[in-house]
Parts: sequence; structure tokens; C-alpha cells
Amino acid sequence: MTDFCPVLWPEESTPEHLLDCNECGLDQHGSRMVWGEGNPLAPIMIILDNPGAREDREGSPMVCGTRQTLQQAANLVGLTMEDLYVTFILKRKPVRAYDKQQVRQICRTHLKQQLEEKQPKLIFCLGNVAVQSFFENAEAEVKALRGEIHEIHGLPTAVGYHPLAVRRRPNLLSVFIEDWNFLKDHYNRIKSY
Repeated sequence: MTDFCPVLWPEESTPEHLLDCNECGLDQHGSRMVWGEGNPLAPIMIILDNPGAREDREGSPMVCGTRQTLQQAANLVGLTMEDLYVTFILKRKPVRAYDKQQVRQICRTHLKQQLEEKQPKLIFCLGNVAVQSFFENAEAEVKALRGEIHEIHGLPTAVGYHPLAVRRRPNLLSVFIEDWNFLKDHYNRIKSY
């Protein structure tokens, strides 16, 4: 995409009272909670389904493919980490089968808490799974919803393909960049009010 070099964005600490949360059962998968990353006060909140790898098997910090593609697209359209906060429907990375509908329903309470606390100006929901969960509509699809602003939970929300989908299907790259440009244009309109 560019010569841009992605970096591991700072991680926001999980609230102390939720560190040992076991309500959804994902704590049994052995993955730790990742509350969010980037600028916690950012005007744009990006929602993905679940966290990717922040560390390799040896525990060394790393930038996974999702983060690389996301950061490259943001950079290409002129958005920085200061503009963006990335969070997840699921705060733990699942590593084996689970009851997807039930777990996402339980975990959405954490996301709603974040939305109330952070009051983002704009939501960017990436990937069908995140879109379906955030829109609370199992039929929602990025392909049909992209290119428009939707009012979801009282917040202006744009949608786009998941960065990993773009990595797997390079023909989606131009569409992915269109979605980021759409987000940036809408953000600029909001800022000018």
C-alpha cells in the first residue's frame, strides 16, 4: 500500500473489576482480555469482532496482519492513532469453539459500557461478524451497508470489510480504501460543525 511502517498501538488497560471476567466463558480459552488500543479519547471508534495477536508465542510484542492493514489504510487517508481507538465485541481472542451468539450477546455489555464512557463521534465497524453483532441483526452484511452512515445505538456508524478479508482477497483493497475515505470525509464534516 505505502512505505508506512505499522507499530503496536498502546493498549488501554482492562478495568480492574473485569480482569477476571468469566461471564461468557472465553476465560477458559486461555487468552487474556484486550480492552482496546490506540487513543482512548479518540473521536473515531473502530469495532472489530475480537482481538488478534499482540504477542508471538514467546510473548514478544508484534503487530498482526489485521493491525498492519488497518494502520496502513488509516495512514493512506490521513488518519492517525490520535484519531482512532480500536475495540472489540469480544474482549478475548477465542481459540476453540464457543456459542457465538450467546457469547457475543454477553460481551456486548462491555462494548456498551465503553460507548457510554467514551462517547465517540463516529463508529467504524469492520467485518460482517462485528457488523451483525453491533447492529444486532444476523442478516446485516458489509456489502449491502457500506458507503452510508447508519444510526446505531444513537451513534453515526460506517461499515467496511475486515482487514483480514482484504489481505486474503487483494481485489477488495480498493473498496477498503473507499470505505476509509468515506469515513474520513464524514469525520471531516463532523469536525467542521
